[in-house]
This record gives sequence, structure tokens and C-alpha cells, in this order.
Amino acid sequence: MSEEKIDEEKISEEKTGREKIRMDRFQYLAEVLDPSMDDYLFIYDLENDLYCISPSALERFPIPGCRFSNMAEACGSFVYPADVKLLREDLARIFHNEKSDHDLDYRWIDREGNPVWINCRGQVIRNDQGKPQFLLGCINEIGQQQRADNKSGAMRETSLQRELERYRGERLNGYILRIGIDNFKEINENRGIDYGDMILRRTAQCIEEMLEDGQKFYRIVSDEFIVLCASEGRGDSEAVQLYKKIRAAIDYFIADNHYEVFYTISAGVLDLSKVKKQTYANLMKLSEFALNEAKAGGKNQYYIYELSDYRVFQYRRRLINTLRQAVNNQCEGFEAYFQPIVDIGKGRLIGAETLLRFHTEELGRIPPTEFIPLLEETGLIIPVGRWVLEQALEACHRIQETIPDFRVSVNVSYIQVLKSNVLGVILDLIKTYQLKPGSLMIELTESGFLESNANFIKFCDELKENGILLALDDFGTGYSNFHYLYNLNPDTIKIDRSFTLEALSNPQEFNLLRHMVAMTHSINLKLCIEGIETDQELEKISEMDPDYIQGFVFGKPCPYDIFVKEHVLAG
Repeated sequence: MSEEKIDEEKISEEKTGREKIRMDRFQYLAEVLDPSMDDYLFIYDLENDLYCISPSALERFPIPGCRFSNMAEACGSFVYPADVKLLREDLARIFHNEKSDHDLDYRWIDREGNPVWINCRGQVIRNDQGKPQFLLGCINEIGQQQRADNKSGAMRETSLQRELERYRGERLNGYILRIGIDNFKEINENRGIDYGDMILRRTAQCIEEMLEDGQKFYRIVSDEFIVLCASEGRGDSEAVQLYKKIRAAIDYFIADNHYEVFYTISAGVLDLSKVKKQTYANLMKLSEFALNEAKAGGKNQYYIYELSDYRVFQYRRRLINTLRQAVNNQCEGFEAYFQPIVDIGKGRLIGAETLLRFHTEELGRIPPTEFIPLLEETGLIIPVGRWVLEQALEACHRIQETIPDFRVSVNVSYIQVLKSNVLGVILDLIKTYQLKPGSLMIELTESGFLESNANFIKFCDELKENGILLALDDFGTGYSNFHYLYNLNPDTIKIDRSFTLEALSNPQEFNLLRHMVAMTHSINLKLCIEGIETDQELEKISEMDPDYIQGFVFGKPCPYDIFVKEHVLAG
């Protein structure tokens, strides 16, 4: 080997050694500064394709390591897929000496797979020949909120997160008090944004004035604040007292402001010693749940987090997801059951009420009292209601081949009336199955239509105009306002079993029900008594001369095939 070749290799080795020392020194510097910085320092050895970054970046992002090579390929593991091309193009321009800096906004992927906006800014350092040798700079998360809030004067959520992360690895004691201004949106809408900002400042001031040693407060989302007390021996009772003092201070401010605006606050209390998983995300999730429970309970009050309540909430959320999946899969898991309705005077089957049932392999059979309110709450009752109507009218069409005057009853939710064209659906299905309008009776639950406004009255009038029968269900439970009989003009009223049981066990209630039957007949309405289970109950109720009976004495709700076999074909 020539001396010239040996000298070249020696120079190359020395250069590589110097570059390695330089990278080692940078890595040491990044490790030293890392705990005191929000940003991530980086150096990219362009000649050797070696990348080095602050250690804390590895906790946040799925980066191969603090030091890794082959950047063009490795970036695919932590850069958002749609932004990889953007990054590679910018780096290519640096490699080709077309630019001397790097300033790019794009997305990385965190360890949960979520996109995170970052700004990557750096300067190119060239070698003696003027070729790009290093790219040196820092990365910061531009999607993060500012650490302090100038409107309220409180620190922001990012500061709360930093404070909680100080205790990483330790068991926290103390409490989180999450405070929300009730109906804050209405304040902004009625008085304007500037006035709303003033309310935020004064609320923050009331909170701050009540704080003691060890208590820190932060503004998180628009109208919510958090008080953190991470101290041994301080729990939910202290948090409740603090809430009451803050509320009293706000009441004083409102009075001192001559009641120009009136507002209240609600609060969720989280005793940290009772929380097993104390990650920042979980603490925020549980405190939000606690505040929402306080607001759901009527507002202007507090709620102390209980694991049992949270499990009920999780179950409800899980059930809602299951219901939504079922609806999206052609109502899989729903079943239409039918319960016979008997004309007691003629002693024969006149129709059936259609009842909704739901089950899954995972959760089993879910009671209607659990899933129907959730269907209404989420609006899923609209597609499910249409499915039930179709099942009922198809069954009626088939049964009328044996019993020509057979009719089905279907419950319609007030949500369907308010938020969908349920009448149009009904008329289309009647036409599809070639039924006489009198083949269908729509049942409205009295308690669901307490505010029988113009929409409900119009709906009921349109049913009558199209020859569709109307029943007022659960009559006698809770309200029993007889003006509904005038406003809604039903064909039939149905007496709930709870009222029936009272009548069967109490002579006074029995006489009341007898008079109700007589009154119903006097205004040319039909009456159906529900919940009759035994022959003895049937005999006693029959003394009142009701029109129809529905109950276990004639049959329990069952699927269509069983209903036909036991009640239609059996005669």
C-alpha cells in the first residue's frame, strides 16, 4: 500500500474520530439541558447520515433512539405519513446545497399514534469545502397551548400538566377541584365576548382569593378552572369547603354588581388518594366526569368522584357504542316482540303491541329500560324506530291473511316526532305493505309528551287525517292530565300496570279506575288495561267493562314465529 493511500486513510480516520467526538459532545449537552427545556435539541450529521436528539423526545415519540442512522428510512416510523414527502424534499434541498436553513411545520406521531404538530428549525453548518456537514437546531410542539392565560390571569393547562409530571413515579395525595361556570355560553351570547371575559377574570379572582398554601389553580378549557392540592392529608372534604367559599365569593360579586348578570358554578371533586392510575390524561378524564356529573345533577352544586358511578358511566358509554354499531349493521341484535291484545267483550285476539328487545353476545340481553333511553339520548331511536315500524307492519300484513281485522300497535318516541319525518315513514310503509290505515295504532307515552306543543298536536291531527289510530300509553302514571285527551284526541287510552295493581289492592283506587273507565266511554274512547297476569285479576278487572286487556294472562311478549303459532294459528 502506498504512503499516499495510508495518509488518506489516516486523515479519514481522524476526521471520523473528530465527528464522533463532536456528536458525543452534542449528545452530552442535550442530556444535560433536556430536563430544563420544553424543546428537543437535535443535530444531523449530513455526511455520515447520523441523527442525534434530546432523550425526552423518545418518551413522546416512537423514535429509534437518541442516536440513529439512515434518516430517510427511519423518519417513516415517527413522521406522520402524509408529511414524510414534505420532510424528505426539504432535506434533499439541503443536501444539494440549495438552502442553508431548515424551518418546517409538519406532524410527528406520538406513542399513542396521534398526530402532533411540530416546528423543526435549524441551521446548516458547512465544511471547509462549503458542503453541508451538519444540520443543528431544535424542535418544539406548536400545537400546545400557551402556559398562562392573560384573560383570567391563571396558568394554563400545559402548566398543570408540567406540575403533575413533576410527581411522576410518586403516589399523589390531595385533590383536584374542577370548577365550571354554568351556562357560560349564554353569558357570551347575551352580553358579548368582552363581558364574558370580565366574568372569567372575576371568577378567577374569586378562586385565587380563597386559595391557601399548597393550592394552585389553572384555567383549562374556555369556562373551566382546576385547583390542584397535592399534599398529604388533604382530601375531598377540604375541596368541598373550598368550593363553597368560592361560590359564596361569586355570590357576593353578583350582588355587588347589582345582579346585572347572574350565574352559578358547579364543581367536580377528585380525591387523588382514591385514584389508582394517576397519569395526567386519566386525572383530567376523571375530573371532567366529576364536573359533568355535578352539572347533570342540576348545576350550582358539587359532586365527589365515586368509582362505582364511573363504572356505570363507562357501561353506558360502552352500551351506546354497541347500539351504534348495531344500527350501522342493519339493526343487528334488535328483535321485534309481539304481545297479544284481546277484545274482552268479543273474547278474541284483536291485535298486538310491538315491543323492542336487544341483545349481544358480549353484553347479553339488555333491558328496554336501559337501552331505549340511550337510543333517545343519542338520536339512534330514529333509525331503530323506522326498523321497528317496518317489522310491525310486515308482521301485520302476514297475520291479516288469517285475521283480516288484525292491527299492530307501535310506540313512537317524542324524539322521532321532533327530529324526523316519522309520519312520512309510517305512510310509506303502510303503502309498501298494502295495509288499511286502521291496521296501525301509534302509541305515545304520556310522560314523554308533557309539553304537548303544536308539533305533537299537529302530528296527532295528521295521524287522524290519514286514518291511523292513536293510543295514549301509560295513562295514570305520574301526571294524568286529562287535557291531553282533548289536545291529542286519542282513540284509546292504556292504563299502566302500576295503576292497575293499585286498583286491585285498594278499594278507593278500584273505584277511581272504574270511574275512569266510565268517563272514557262517555267521550267515546276505548280503554285498554295493561298488566293483567292472572285469571283472578282478569275476573275483577272485567267488572269495569274495559274494551281491551293486555297482559301475561293472555300471553307474554314473544318473537313473531312464536306469536303466530301460539296466538294466530291456535285460534
